[in-house]
Amino acid sequence: MKQQPENQQQPSLYLEVCFQNEEPRLPLHTSIVLFLLSYCECKFFKVYLVFKKPSSSESLRSQLPEHLDSSDVQSEALPQLVRDCRLPAVLDETGQLCRAGLAVVLRHIINKTIEADPSRNDVLALLGFKKTCLKACAEVSRWTRLCEIEIPSAVEEHLQNPANDDQQVPLSILTLERRLAEPVRVHNDDKIRRRKLQEQRREESAESQENLDSESGLGQSSQACDGLELRAALAKLSVDSVPALATRENSEIRKVKTADLPPLEHVFAEGLYFTLTDVVLLPCIYQYLCSLQARAAATLHHLPHLLRWYGRVQEVPGVLRAAKACGLLLSIPQAPTSGLPILSAEDNPTSLPVEEEEGREMAPEVPFVGGPRPTMTKLKENGIEAVFTPHPCPSWTLPWESLPGAINPTEGKMSNIRAVRKMQQLNNLVAMVTELARPGYTIVDFCSGTLLTVGIFLSLLKVILIENKEESLVRAQSRSAELGLKNIGFIQANLDYFTGPFHIGVALHACGVATDMVMEHCIQAGAAFAISPCCYGFIQNAVKFSFPKSKMFQDTLTSKEHMILCRFADQTAVQLPPDRRLIGKQCMGLVDLDRSWAAETHGYSVQVMTMEPESCSPKNNMLVGRLLQKRGLEVTAGQLEEAVHN
Repeated sequence: MKQQPENQQQPSLYLEVCFQNEEPRLPLHTSIVLFLLSYCECKFFKVYLVFKKPSSSESLRSQLPEHLDSSDVQSEALPQLVRDCRLPAVLDETGQLCRAGLAVVLRHIINKTIEADPSRNDVLALLGFKKTCLKACAEVSRWTRLCEIEIPSAVEEHLQNPANDDQQVPLSILTLERRLAEPVRVHNDDKIRRRKLQEQRREESAESQENLDSESGLGQSSQACDGLELRAALAKLSVDSVPALATRENSEIRKVKTADLPPLEHVFAEGLYFTLTDVVLLPCIYQYLCSLQARAAATLHHLPHLLRWYGRVQEVPGVLRAAKACGLLLSIPQAPTSGLPILSAEDNPTSLPVEEEEGREMAPEVPFVGGPRPTMTKLKENGIEAVFTPHPCPSWTLPWESLPGAINPTEGKMSNIRAVRKMQQLNNLVAMVTELARPGYTIVDFCSGTLLTVGIFLSLLKVILIENKEESLVRAQSRSAELGLKNIGFIQANLDYFTGPFHIGVALHACGVATDMVMEHCIQAGAAFAISPCCYGFIQNAVKFSFPKSKMFQDTLTSKEHMILCRFADQTAVQLPPDRRLIGKQCMGLVDLDRSWAAETHGYSVQVMTMEPESCSPKNNMLVGRLLQKRGLEVTAGQLEEAVHN
């Protein structure tokens, strides 16, 4: 088995190999990455197939594109940054920057392909209209979670236990079917819908009434609509214009009200255009359809839109070529595609809501009535009030004059006032880290880049920066290289894809539920944390937690009442009247008190304190938590509840 070379000359792509009945096989996440590599004809990476036990990839060769430069490697031989992450993962040439997780790795492959060949418009189109396809993390985007996690997981489970399925279609696949049944909204859809109406009327005038009456429910008009919408979709992948879309509609069509225009049907997973989402779904649906075999007819009548999508994807130039190179679509499952009941959005009231912008965070839409005082009074009547622990070292400061200018906020592009405030915020956070840290500790900075400062000031520590935004992480890595830092690693990933051990988690101004995600990750790792929350108005229920979080708050407030606190916790801006800012600060304290009590039930001691000076930020709270058991204290749930009440 080949081992990884020590001196890397190109980025390394690590793909998992799993085992079934003692035979190696490629899990879906690996198959998806290989399919994209083949579609993009990307040769930028050295590929390593990762085995958890001694074996060889020889039996998998038919599923590997011929152009692939691949080797086998044992999991224990992986670089530490890669070992700390879930696969797939890419390690850059320096060995200091790791990109992990399916969506992050796929987007990186696309970007590298375009960087090498800017003429690949078909590859660029995979990122979608605003280049945000599958960019939002799965914790805040139901659509990303469905495509990146739920559908691959459901199909994997089905493949491992096909006999125990009892003909039930996985819920995640039914959710996709319902999504495909919904009308499409795209940029400039008014223009496309008018052309669709014009084609429908032209067809109606060319057919006799007798033929129209004899058509089935699906009929020719639906097929004609398919023609227009599919041409619009394929036009985006071609350098040639499509005559049918360039034809100007007549005056009668232009006078039709927008509300009376026919809706656009889904062509591909996200609407009219072939995107990265279709790349992710194709290997999953292919494996699922193949596994049904003779039982297909009994199952597939529930999935008419999915089958139609499956056929359309194969019409995209390059898809069949890429699929064949990966051992996919060699025998396309035969399934009934006509005479099946077509489900509409009205038939599926539980259909997945369409997200207009994948990368955009939306505040929860709660119909607020009145201010926060009734909610605060209700809490006070139940003995719950915001409590702030005194800052343990209010005048502590970093030796900014002796630190490199590259990490000093005053050296950047921000104003002097803002730079001073940023220095004060860093003083507070690094002060807490110095209180918590010991030589040899690993500290993880979630989504801020703050620990470049810690990495210099505490050179005996190992520091890992985790950030989902590539631009921020690359900028931090560049600064680290300028400073010659060797104790800092960089990971572009969502939190769930980082699985390595660490001692302290830090986040400066973690937006909305990001604070709760960081706290949860630290609790799972048994790590201490120092977190500065931000954007309370963006707090909303997520997959792994809901609000309020603690039992005391749950027994007192409804979710709507908690959201009222969150909204008014954002009203702490300096331009607001002092009494209003005070109420905002109290709401911040109550929201963070709920968070701290929830953490304490996991054996933590948590303090909510205010940064010094308070003027360093309108969002000046800090949550500092330590795991009590690590200090030799055995704390029962009853004792924790008693401490909370006291």
